[in-house]
Order: sequence, then structure tokens, then C-alpha cells
Amino acid sequence: MSITIEEIIASVEEWKGAALTYRPMEGLTNPNYLVEIGDSRYFVRIPGASTELLAIDRENELYNTKAASESGAGPDVLHSFPEYGVMVLGFIDGETMSNEALNAPGMPGRVAKSLRMLHSGPRFLKDFNMFRLTEFYLGVVADHEVRIPDSFRDRMSTVTQIERAFTSNPIETVPCNNDLLAANYIDDGDLLRVIDFEYSGNNDPTFELGNTSQELEYDEDRIVELCAAYFGEPYPNKLARMKLNMIMSDVGWTLWAAIQARISTIDFDFWGWATERWARAEAKFDSPEFATWINEVSA
Repeated sequence: MSITIEEIIASVEEWKGAALTYRPMEGLTNPNYLVEIGDSRYFVRIPGASTELLAIDRENELYNTKAASESGAGPDVLHSFPEYGVMVLGFIDGETMSNEALNAPGMPGRVAKSLRMLHSGPRFLKDFNMFRLTEFYLGVVADHEVRIPDSFRDRMSTVTQIERAFTSNPIETVPCNNDLLAANYIDDGDLLRVIDFEYSGNNDPTFELGNTSQELEYDEDRIVELCAAYFGEPYPNKLARMKLNMIMSDVGWTLWAAIQARISTIDFDFWGWATERWARAEAKFDSPEFATWINEVSA
């Protein structure tokens, strides 16, 4: 089922008869809108087409967005239309972050503060596991004849090696966003708020730290700073887990981007993004440090 922004506006009781305006906002997956009524602003998220192929569970997303709001890190859920997967969120006034902004001095510490707040909040509805998501995406790739990098399947034995290292020495899961690119942080002047919980779930916190380090293109110093700010010290085994999860972030989102290149109507070079991510993952697979990371995590 689908619904239009006009139908959503007409369905919100307190908006009826109000003088309002609305306009589309950018997004890589969904139609998004800003609704303004006087000085009040609202964010409306409508699911994009075929997003079930990206393994987005709208029930899970709604539950987790509410939980993230309770933690203080996420936006407020003001209205929802579960039958359509639609959410109306309180608009967060602030600066949408960029890689440049989040690489500024002191920013890894602010990121760690927000993530500790989110991770200390209410448990999410379901778990997230990038190894299982990768398997799901490979099924979509096969079913829909999606083009992926030529060497992708050849590297799955190395992915299995990473998973074995993690399962030999697991750590407690926490509620994670799991998709923290720069634009999913908004600086409200006090806190870096976290948005977009489409891929959220309870997960190893070092995936969250590794994923955002990869998305923000953190160098070694900033990765160490983020680890220390989150855990209290840059423990070698935690850094190693982050490094391996940086790889897994690129592994999974390579397939996501390849699928988007096949199904999305958005004008964006998803295939270029997929090949860029895969090249980055392969470089880390082949790095001399890879075996050290595996050994450190397994110990």
C-alpha cells in the first residue's frame, strides 16, 4: 500500500485547517518531507518503493525510533501510520553533519557521547547482524539478477573467518543504529542527535563504532580517539573489532548499493558507490594488519 504526502497531512487531526506548507527533502531511500506550520516543523518519512528488498522492517524501525527517542539521542515520534510504514517525527533544529564537520578536533568524543547515550537506552525490538544481512542480500542479488563486483563471492571465505573470530569471543549487544553516515547526525548545539533507524537493531557496539568510522572516513588517530572516548581506553582488542567491522560495513553496504542500482528511481550513482566500497573492503582484506586484527579479536 502507498500513501501520498497530501493524504498524510489530511490524516493528522491537529493539522486539519492549519495554514501549512510542505516541501521534499533529500534522501537515498525514501520520499521525505518537511512540513511547516507557523514556527513548528515536522519531518515526514514515506517508505520508498521495493525497500523490502533492502531488508527494511518498518515495524522494527518504528519501535526502535521510539526507543531511541526515550534514550534522548533520537527524534520524537509524533504520529505513525503503521499500515503504510509512515512516521511523522519532530524536526530536529540543528546542523546536519558532514564528514568534514565530524573530522574536526574533538568530534570523535562527541560522537562517542551520543552513541553511549543511544546504546544505554531501551533495547530495540530485533537484533542486527551484518553477516546474516549479507546472506540475505546475496539472495536478493540472485533472485533479481543484480550486478555485483566480480570478486565478491570469492571473498566470502574471508568474511566467514571474520565471523568466526567474533563468535569465538562475543561481547554483549546494545541498541545500535548500524548505519551512521555523517548525514545521520544532527548537531542541535548541545548533542549530536542520531536519526534514521531503518537498519537499527541490537548489535555489537564495535560494529556501530567501526561503521561510523568508515562512513566518516576517520584516520587512525580519530579511530583511536573514538575507541578511547567510548570505552575509556583504546583497548587493542576493541580497536581490532572496530577495524574488522569497518570491513563488514563495506561488505554489506556494497551489496545494498548494488541492489539500489538495480531498483532505485533516485538519481544517484549507486553502482559507483558499490565499487568504491568494495575496493575499500578488499584493500583491508589484503592489508598486512588483517591477520593481526583476527588474532587480537580471537584471543
